[in-house]
Amino acid sequence: MLHKGNRNVSRQKRHLRARKALAGNAERPRLNVFRSLQHIYAQIINDQTGATLVAANTVEKELQAKMEYGGNIEAAKAVGEAIAKRALEKGITKVVFDRGGYIYHGRIAALAAAAREAGLEF
Repeated sequence: MLHKGNRNVSRQKRHLRARKALAGNAERPRLNVFRSLQHIYAQIINDQTGATLVAANTVEKELQAKMEYGGNIEAAKAVGEAIAKRALEKGITKVVFDRGGYIYHGRIAALAAAAREAGLEF
């Protein structure tokens, strides 16, 4: 189950530690980010109901058409813009950013910056 030296296990521990303080609600849902080597995923979650309100990722055909590869900064920016656009359509303007245990750098930072530029507040 938990093995020493496994990067993903360490990330999951950091994520759980951060999640103790982070919780999304109806007024300010949580913007969660997950990245794999080839893709990046973002979803806005209301933790009180456990419901995903909005989601965007590089696996979607709509976003895949705009990019060659889903595991780079350009793809992260596209996902950030898409999630912000979809959130604003649903009336969500403020979110709590959950970086998922990843350092705030590279693709994570690019997604967050693109979401902010597109109109989300966090």
